[in-house]
Amino acid sequence: MPNDVSIEVRNRTFELEKILATDWADNDPFLTAFFNAMSISFPTGERNFIETVRAYEDRITDAKLAKDVADFYQQEAIHSREHRKYNKLLCQQRGYDLASLERVFLDRLETAKNDPQITPRVNLAATVSSEHFTATFGENILEGRLIKSMPAAMAELWQWHSLEELEHKSVAFDVYNQIGGSYKIRTRVMRFAMFFLFKDTLSVAVKMLRHDKQLWKWKTFKSVAKFLFSKDGFIRAHVPAYKAFFQEDFHPWEIDNRSLLKTWQDKLQPIQGQ
Repeated sequence: MPNDVSIEVRNRTFELEKILATDWADNDPFLTAFFNAMSISFPTGERNFIETVRAYEDRITDAKLAKDVADFYQQEAIHSREHRKYNKLLCQQRGYDLASLERVFLDRLETAKNDPQITPRVNLAATVSSEHFTATFGENILEGRLIKSMPAAMAELWQWHSLEELEHKSVAFDVYNQIGGSYKIRTRVMRFAMFFLFKDTLSVAVKMLRHDKQLWKWKTFKSVAKFLFSKDGFIRAHVPAYKAFFQEDFHPWEIDNRSLLKTWQDKLQPIQGQ
């Protein structure tokens, strides 16, 4: 991590109850369902991220990295707390079965834990891959791609989460390098991690759309195509960073978005105790 980048732990809370009853993302049922499905994934995923890094905590010899790891834990724990609240309110407002939605992501983790080929090092490589995705996703949110309009409180939540994903984007990667993680494992795991993350998130979004009776509507198919393939859509927004990850000497901060980071750090000043 560059010396001029710091990780701030922002203890934020958000009032989302009324918003979550609506199609808050561009007034678009599919886009709203996709982002809501991502929120469903976060408590499970972020707890796992912490566990995979913690497995190698005793091998971290760099004092700055050790401090960054501790701050990474705190940021991820607060993200999980806020998205658990988000997910509970979402399901109360819209009548979804929270346990059924979470089960998609929990089953994926349980399958991995029962596979002897998936070692702690492979799990850490999966975290490295997922953190690269969330940082890229966060960058695109902060630059105004993917969603054009949303209510202020919801925008604040996604901007806050995105900012902190950018701040700690190299922590798991640096731990992986420190323990001697290989390029071969890192890139092989990335292919699987991104496939299953997108597949599972889309599966949960489909469950939501089916419940809302929006799944088989023409406007839903148009929205999916726009989200994936438009100029500011998911694929064009993520492919460059995905390709960069496969360079053998890649490091997350080679994608230098410190200017964007500083802009949003100034906009979202650390607020403690809220």
